Amino acid sequence: MVETVKLDDFLDNGIIREKKFREKINSINFKKFQSKKVIIKGCSEAVVPTWAFLILIAQISQFADKIYYGELRQAIKIFNRKDHEKKYES
Repeated sequence: MVETVKLDDFLDNGIIREKKFREKINSINFKKFQSKKVIIKGCSEAVVPTWAFLILIAQISQFADKIYYGELRQAIKIFNRKDHEKKYES
C-alpha cells in the first residue's frame, strides 16, 4: 500500500508560507511512514517552493522505504532506502 502526502494540505490562503508549513511539518508523526512507500502529490493550486520539497522529503526519508512524486501511474522515484544504504555501505 502507498501512503499519500498532498501538498495542497500545506496551503495557507492559496500559497505555501514557510512559518505555517514548518508548523504543519512539526505536527506530523512521520513514524506512520515507517517501512512504507510514500507518494507526494503535487500542488494543483500553487507553485511549491523548492525548500518545501526538501523539508518534506528530509522528514519522510527518515522512515519510508521509497518516496515518489507525482501521480501513481507516472510517479518519479525520489528516494529508495535500499539504494541509499548500498551507497553508504562501502
